[in-house]
Amino acid sequence: MKQNKRLSQSIIYSVCAVAFLWCIKSAEILFGWNLSFMGLVPLNPQGLIGIVTAPLVHGSLEHLFNNSFAILVLGAMLFYGYPKSWYKVVTLVWLVSGIGVWLFARDANHIGASGLTHGLFFYLFTVSIFRRDKMSVAIMMIAFLMYGGMTMSIFPREEYISYEYHFFGAVAGMLAAFLWRNTDPKPEVKLYEWEGQDEDDDFDVWGNEWQEADSETSDYDNKPLH
Repeated sequence: MKQNKRLSQSIIYSVCAVAFLWCIKSAEILFGWNLSFMGLVPLNPQGLIGIVTAPLVHGSLEHLFNNSFAILVLGAMLFYGYPKSWYKVVTLVWLVSGIGVWLFARDANHIGASGLTHGLFFYLFTVSIFRRDKMSVAIMMIAFLMYGGMTMSIFPREEYISYEYHFFGAVAGMLAAFLWRNTDPKPEVKLYEWEGQDEDDDFDVWGNEWQEADSETSDYDNKPLH
């Protein structure tokens, strides 16, 4: 029951996050707003606001759709697998990726939640290497199967894609994995009854053999010497 409840909550949280992004884009289209001022412009004092607001703005519906599906899937897996550290991970990825772009990216207006999605993916990938429990590895395999291409999109590919956001999002995700790899408890390893019985039986067998050996030795010591 707890697992099912946590899964449903994870999906609800992710859907709410995606719905919020679509509300912003819908308002921009319906009211003719220009939200480019919310973007992140490197080394520009006015662009500092973009560290917080840039992931909320998208240049097109296609851009928003691609990020929405990634947030829905990766966000749900993050909420489900790491309920005690997910908010720390999202906060760190959001801020560190933005700061990295503001300091080192090309002179352009960087927008979109791609840095966040890459941060979530690289967190799920890296934390599974540190933890190596069944749940984290299973989550990593699903994430890699669906978004393994993110390992290549951190490098320059297309002129109008902010690979810098991807790169610094990935760095932030790996940093979060290192910092909070042990925050969430690992699932308990269940042992079958026969596993415990085998260990007890082996111990008893060896114990009996040692007892028999000791008795034989004591009998031999009691024999008279000629």
